[in-house]
Amino acid sequence: MSTIARRGVHYLQKLNAENVRADLLERGQNRVIDASLTLIRERAKLKGELVRALGGVKATSSLLGVPLGHNSSFLQGPAFAPPRIREAIWCGSTNSATEEGKELKDPRVLTDVGDVPVQEIRDCGVDDDRLMNVISESVKLVMEEDPLRPLVLGGDHSISYPVVRAVSEKLGGPVDILHLDAHPDIYDAYEGNKYSHASSFARIMEGGHARRLLQVGIRSITSEGREQGKRFGVEQFEMRTFLRDREFLENLVCLCLSVSLSSYSSSWILFSYFWFR
Repeated sequence: MSTIARRGVHYLQKLNAENVRADLLERGQNRVIDASLTLIRERAKLKGELVRALGGVKATSSLLGVPLGHNSSFLQGPAFAPPRIREAIWCGSTNSATEEGKELKDPRVLTDVGDVPVQEIRDCGVDDDRLMNVISESVKLVMEEDPLRPLVLGGDHSISYPVVRAVSEKLGGPVDILHLDAHPDIYDAYEGNKYSHASSFARIMEGGHARRLLQVGIRSITSEGREQGKRFGVEQFEMRTFLRDREFLENLVCLCLSVSLSSYSSSWILFSYFWFR
């Protein structure tokens, strides 16, 4: 376990060693969780009110950072990614206009509700079951502020589960997922961790949160990955057969790009670009 991952655990053990009552500890943890969700809620409300006041837009992408890295089986760097991504977006080496001429500085195009305070929550001894719930609730809070649409910045791949779960529950049914990755992330419980970055899609499929899962670009998959794919009815497209599947995949991407995200519906397609380890 990494130093980052041990911090919250050691803090909890220290409190237990000092005979702090369990109910007292839980109340303190609940206050931290409530404060964390309040921060996301109020920032989302503020940005939603601003965009609605400006008018003229059906949907705007809203950045939500989830700086979580302790479920990575190797490097912990993903926890530091959200601020680095923002730094790249607003880098002074280029302008903020897109190829389509949209201005990223316009809140009707892009807003930011900040980060889920993952490490602060874990420092209070909150376990991953409750942490995943906090992440899901944070995504839902952004979705509640129309016309905001959450664009989630990870974080290791374990956040895929609470994010997809939130979208599915908020929409009232399973979603279709296009997952671009070199790995399927569908181990039952990699290294004994059900929330491992390599097990996120197993949790998604078990929970019935995906109606259709297409995994494209797979180039590193074990026998368990293939067996799990068959078990859950996942459509896996490996790089070794890309030329054979190219026409289908290109048409699929064109179809996805043509889908309007201006309103939520049960047929909404969730684009999941999980490239970074």
